[in-house]
Amino acid sequence: MKMADKSESSTNSDTPTNQDELILAQQRKIQQEISDTIPLVGPLDQISSLESEYSTDTIYLAKIKDLSSKYKSIRRTRPDGNCFFRAFGYAYIEKLLDDKEQFSLFYDLVEKSKNSLVALGFPQFTVEDFYDTFMEVLKRINDIDDASDAKKELHNLFNEQGYSDYMVVYLRLLTSGQLQKEQIFYSFFIDGERTVADFCHQEVEPMYKESDHIHIMGACSVLLTGVRVVYMDRGGNTSVTEHNIPQDRLTPDVYLLYRPGHYDILYL
Repeated sequence: MKMADKSESSTNSDTPTNQDELILAQQRKIQQEISDTIPLVGPLDQISSLESEYSTDTIYLAKIKDLSSKYKSIRRTRPDGNCFFRAFGYAYIEKLLDDKEQFSLFYDLVEKSKNSLVALGFPQFTVEDFYDTFMEVLKRINDIDDASDAKKELHNLFNEQGYSDYMVVYLRLLTSGQLQKEQIFYSFFIDGERTVADFCHQEVEPMYKESDHIHIMGACSVLLTGVRVVYMDRGGNTSVTEHNIPQDRLTPDVYLLYRPGHYDILYL
């Protein structure tokens, strides 16, 4: 009887349900370890700091050498699926803090954006909280006269989970709105039978969904800015590949390093 109980217990432990629970538990553990060890937005670091991640990989080491000849510093972001929007938002606002006039134009654009989203069909009650937090962050850093101190406050706010995630959500909503507003154009970048609206609901608006070229195009378009994405992977030669988005923006405001599945911020 005891043998039967043991066998039955073993069989139960191997059911698909229990395996799914184990997988989910492992994923939660990994996410918790990431949250405990990696800040949402890290401090400035030297490009050479990447070498420790690829100490035995000659291809990546060669590309890091090429990268360090073009950029001085890197600022890492947490690899949680929100890295593009977090890196993009942080880097663009940080850049604007050096130019009060440009910051003012950006402030006015964002201030009007809630009504634009509502006009596109986004529920006001969905948009409002995220919009209010985004504007609160802009107001707080705008009230600080010294740009250096304003950047410190920006860094602090982007590392407070509540503020940082609400900033990300609002950037996602703005991007979704832009893609749907120009849906005929953006439909050519979506594979399969999904509509632009379906794509936005499934791949743009939800947190922790990774971003691709179409997300960057939409974000740049709605905020009237440009990004240079520096690709570093195992393909090609020993040089990193650089792409400006949009292509005709020769001097971008934001520089991002892309390694498969992840974005960090670069500085000239």
